[in-house]
Amino acid sequence: MATIGIYKPSPNGLNPISFSSLSNPKFQFQTNKKQKRINYKISNNITTIYAIHNSKLSKENKKDSEEEKKLGFVDYDKGKHQKISIQVTGLRKDDIQKRYRLRVDGDPSQKDWTISEVVEKILKLKHWDDIDGKVLNRWAGRFARKNYPLLIQEITKLGAIEHSVEVFRWMKNQKTYCARNDIYNMMIRLYGRHNRIDQARGLFFEMQEWRCKPDVETYNALINAHGRAGQWRWAMNIMDDMLRSSIAPSRSTYNNLINACGSSGQWQEALKVCKKMTDNGVGPDLVTHNIVLTAYKSGGQYSKALSYFDLMEGTNIRPDTTTFNIVIHCLVKLEEYERAVDIFNGMREKRAECHPDTVTYTTILCAYSACGQIENCKAVFAMMLAEGFNPSIVSYNALIGSYASLGMDKEALSVFNGLKRIGVKPDVVSYTSLLNAYGRSGQPEKAREILEMMKRNSLKPNLVSYNALIDAYGSEGLLTEAVEVLREMEGDGIQPNVVTICTLLAACGRCGQMVRVDTVLSAAKSRGIELNTTAYNSAIGSYLSMGEHEKALTLYKAMRIKKVKPDSITYNILMSGFCKIGKYSESLEFLQEMKDLKIPFSKEVYSSAICAYSKQASGYSVDLFYCCYLALASNENDDHFNNLSGPAK
Repeated sequence: MATIGIYKPSPNGLNPISFSSLSNPKFQFQTNKKQKRINYKISNNITTIYAIHNSKLSKENKKDSEEEKKLGFVDYDKGKHQKISIQVTGLRKDDIQKRYRLRVDGDPSQKDWTISEVVEKILKLKHWDDIDGKVLNRWAGRFARKNYPLLIQEITKLGAIEHSVEVFRWMKNQKTYCARNDIYNMMIRLYGRHNRIDQARGLFFEMQEWRCKPDVETYNALINAHGRAGQWRWAMNIMDDMLRSSIAPSRSTYNNLINACGSSGQWQEALKVCKKMTDNGVGPDLVTHNIVLTAYKSGGQYSKALSYFDLMEGTNIRPDTTTFNIVIHCLVKLEEYERAVDIFNGMREKRAECHPDTVTYTTILCAYSACGQIENCKAVFAMMLAEGFNPSIVSYNALIGSYASLGMDKEALSVFNGLKRIGVKPDVVSYTSLLNAYGRSGQPEKAREILEMMKRNSLKPNLVSYNALIDAYGSEGLLTEAVEVLREMEGDGIQPNVVTICTLLAACGRCGQMVRVDTVLSAAKSRGIELNTTAYNSAIGSYLSMGEHEKALTLYKAMRIKKVKPDSITYNILMSGFCKIGKYSESLEFLQEMKDLKIPFSKEVYSSAICAYSKQASGYSVDLFYCCYLALASNENDDHFNNLSGPAK
């Protein structure tokens, strides 16, 4: 390797590197933590840079088992780069004890591999292959005890759990092995990442049998593992066990426990842990704040999350991109779209000192989609691409969903095909959104084709997929086909929910089949599905459309008995339905009930009230008609009705 230059620190603390001798813009670089020299190697039009970062090239540092090299390349001609990989050397043959070195020198099968090379060779084998004989027992570095934690660190970092288990099993059988906390901690974390909680707990007890006392990192790893699995009570018990062992929890311990509670929807418990944390003198950091905000978000407490964010702004901790992403998500859920977009624009204009990422763009895209602003959806997606972000599958799904909500099937299909062109495999959400696009554009048979395509691609349709197909058939009045989809769904082991029932009830109303309405309601009852306001509205509307006013009224009374609160849609359906059969007094009585329940009046309700009053000869004051007319004309809410009188006495 030819040395072209020496890397020397400048007096002002900066460390410039001169590339004046390098004419080719295509280069490869390699860095090493333990030295402070930069070497350049030019071979086959590839320039390799070896950058080493330690000020002293002492003998001890050269033999340091934690020596690392970073390797990567950049090709400016083709605009390509390779992600930097870290090469871990470890102790080599010259570093092991003399008696072991003699054994290695006398055996030609023994190889002086680095730790990274060992891991690479292990991963090329199947975990059931002879990893011991083919790799580990041929590795000269196995005689150096310091190599064991580095080997476990490298292989667990890659998430190869089966290979890691085999390596750990082999390691425990070596004479030079000594049980260490860090090795067990890394294995417990790996089990937690793969949701193998029983094995993680087993290692916790095993390490104590090896006279290896758990430390704070052990408990952190175990709490984190249970939090990932949603076992927040276990995580709380582990914390109690930690305190009984006289081990002081760290900030990471509290953060893991708060996250365990919050990710399970137990935001109240998360707040209790946070309070205990501050009471014990451990101050929250940015990670803590983000975890608490996530707990509020997971629990659907969006207003509380925004209040917490306001309190957070009064501290010295500055929010990051993750913080703003959570806040924007909560604002979108609360339909405060303008404020969400304002924060997004502030991030883009660098007012917030942090930049938007793919999650930010996707959330804003969903906000515009919810508002039906398809042009803004397209603009945000194009902006994401222009800023150099690679849209995730969630981003593409959001764009497909925005087209689907407006029945723009051609545009949705174009995005769907674009997803496949870039090599991203569509998921269930992608197919369901496209299915919904065809359903909303009045093409139920094409929607059925998408469901079959999903199955051919080894994807199992979920409840939302089947509901979308039922709605596609129901919207076109094809009740028989919709019921067949229901049976198919149950045959696939997916139970219908209240959305399924609502869709079927609406389809019955379009087809004018009263018997089917009764059947659907009976099916919901037999399956233990509790009807919500939307379901009652669909059933009442279906009965009224078929002239079954008594059944509609009976169902409305059952709704009130079960304490399902009606909304303005419920009353508009009832008022307009009773107006059609000339029962104007009953229609206006529903208006009075709305006032008593303090339900806001919509334009449709005012229209029904005016219709009922105009055909009612007597019984209500003139003020009623006049105020309803004013409200409808001005498109205002129920402020005009606050002082209205009831029936004239």
